Amino acid sequence: MLFAFIPPTYRMAKLKYNGGGDWYADRTALPNLIAYCNANIKTNFYAEESIVEVGSKEIFNYPFVYMTGHGNVVFNDQEIKNLRQYLTGGGFLHIDDNYGLDKFIRPQMKKVFPELSFVELPANHALYNQKFKFPGGLPKIHEHDNKRPQGFALIYKGRVVCYYTYECDLGNGWEDFGTYPEDTQETRTKALKMGANLVQYALTQ
Repeated sequence: MLFAFIPPTYRMAKLKYNGGGDWYADRTALPNLIAYCNANIKTNFYAEESIVEVGSKEIFNYPFVYMTGHGNVVFNDQEIKNLRQYLTGGGFLHIDDNYGLDKFIRPQMKKVFPELSFVELPANHALYNQKFKFPGGLPKIHEHDNKRPQGFALIYKGRVVCYYTYECDLGNGWEDFGTYPEDTQETRTKALKMGANLVQYALTQ
């Protein structure tokens, strides 16, 4: 019997931005999330992440774009226009505060969607009830300031176009086991399950 090889049909990308922030953080996170999603929710992503710039037309090739970092973020006018066009046209952006990103990313996203504000998604939202169930909402992965984890969304015409994880460090939990000595395998699995939910939701909402 011959088995047909089904080539990967889409890619996941990390967002490269200006301003000096470490957009390249969490180096092993996306390849691990991709492998987990392909195995557990039957996605068909290329195994390696892509890198895409905010203002690039290439961004329209990616159904799911991930953004992380600790520092400054600056979007210029062309990037603001391009990112808005991508998100309103069906794209999805996951912003993952790696600790310190909050004060920089909020004003930049306000430029992209001046008419919208981040709203916290309730624990019963569909995003937390995909293949894996999170009855308490967004799980806590890394501790910084003893604050509860929060998942915020920008909702455009009824669709979540941007999901922002705060006080969670979800991407850190996707990295290779042992990257952070305090992390347990249980915590890492929890982070990957939440990431798979996020990807499943983004692709099917």
